[in-house]
Amino acid sequence: MAEPTLDAEYDPLTHGALRKAGAAAVATRHAATLIVVRRDGPSPRVLMGRRNGGHAFMPGKWVFPGGRVDRTDFTAPSATDLPAEVLGQLSDAPRHKSITLPRALGMAAIRETFEEAGLLLAKPIPPRPGAGPWRDFLAAGAAPDLSALTYVARAITPPYRPRRFDARFFMAEADRLISLERRPGDGELDEIGWLSLDEALTLEELPAITRFVVQEVAERLKQPGRPIPYMRFLNGRRKLVYL
Repeated sequence: MAEPTLDAEYDPLTHGALRKAGAAAVATRHAATLIVVRRDGPSPRVLMGRRNGGHAFMPGKWVFPGGRVDRTDFTAPSATDLPAEVLGQLSDAPRHKSITLPRALGMAAIRETFEEAGLLLAKPIPPRPGAGPWRDFLAAGAAPDLSALTYVARAITPPYRPRRFDARFFMAEADRLISLERRPGDGELDEIGWLSLDEALTLEELPAITRFVVQEVAERLKQPGRPIPYMRFLNGRRKLVYL
């Protein structure tokens, strides 16, 4: 597989809703995505799902589980901490430097994977009460395993979209899941499956940034210490740098 490349027409205007003419660009929201890698077959597979067609953001597109950071992600309990390397990478990243945000991003990625795909990247604990979106996770007898995460990419939605996210992409090995057996999800993803990287790249409804990240994962599985790609728009043009 070749070095990751961005499509010549990255995120074309026809691939989603546009903000209203004359309206100012909307602020970005912090978001996190989790790429779970399974290695128990002839080639690595990743967990992906197709977004429900009724969603305003990327309807019908194949994506990795993920979503925006919730305020409870800053305070919910975890079984482990982020690896020191990951914490440093997130803390030193350009823009939005924060002491508390790195952990919340990792927590959001794990929580969203449970909500959307019914999988627990966690350590078993006695069931305990929790608040808001963490209630079901903790009631399942699990606490997030932040130590399983590696940081692989960052991307910000183009300014011409009506919804924008500053998304960090994490990766984790499937053998760190409590179980491969999925619980019922929240319905945000219509179809969920384990796809080889080559299979993922053949999907027609694959967003440009997701295609790029699939290619990045393929390279990172061969070179774990690769720099982290950071995709954003600056002065109306896409800008790809490596952190």
